[in-house]
Amino acid sequence: MYEDTDPETPLVRLVGGLSLHYGGRRMALPPGSHRLLAYLALHPGGVDRRSAAGVLWPTVDDGRAAGNLRSALWRLQQVSCPLVHAEPSSLALRRGVEVDVARLEAWATRIVSGRATPEDLAVAPGPIAELELLPGWYEDWVLVVRERLHLRRVHALEELSLLLRRSGRPSAAVEAVHLAVQAEPLRESGQLALIEAHQAAGNWAVARQQFDAFRRILRREIGIEPSPELTAVATAPRRR
Repeated sequence: MYEDTDPETPLVRLVGGLSLHYGGRRMALPPGSHRLLAYLALHPGGVDRRSAAGVLWPTVDDGRAAGNLRSALWRLQQVSCPLVHAEPSSLALRRGVEVDVARLEAWATRIVSGRATPEDLAVAPGPIAELELLPGWYEDWVLVVRERLHLRRVHALEELSLLLRRSGRPSAAVEAVHLAVQAEPLRESGQLALIEAHQAAGNWAVARQQFDAFRRILRREIGIEPSPELTAVATAPRRR
């Protein structure tokens, strides 16, 4: 999803790990600046300095947190490409700095809203499904966005499957939604999309097996039955 990035445009990557790319190469980030860069990249509208200091250094007093923020900002400003716009009370990434999370969310928004382009449908679902925001980071401000991005990605894969099925590509539809079901096996919308994709591909026996497996999981995990809608789709007579 980065092929068309202008090499002269700074790109902050958070998916798969934090990195900065500029001028066609990966830039070294100064020690002590990583968390501030990631925090700003996850808040494209900018942040209040005092609030940011409290979030990034929650275990020290306000004065020490403010000092840590100033130090991290100074280090970040030593990078050879301009990244941060600093005001007396606020901080933000400079206009023109791109963030991979924003690109991923823009792709998901086009898919979910029905405004997908042919290029959007050509994105391989496998790499999309494997994307994880800042793996190994466990701060609350990361976990909240990671969960939101995970659910957004699952929803987009379900919708991608529907669009692929409508465009006459049922096998690709199966692949896309299968990844969504792997990520959220108890999500009925994904199971419905997978069963319908199998049916569209002519795999009616596989579709019924998928339904039976889902019904067993629901009974075992939460003691309920699939919805009438899903049951009707899965048990419908094979269409010629």
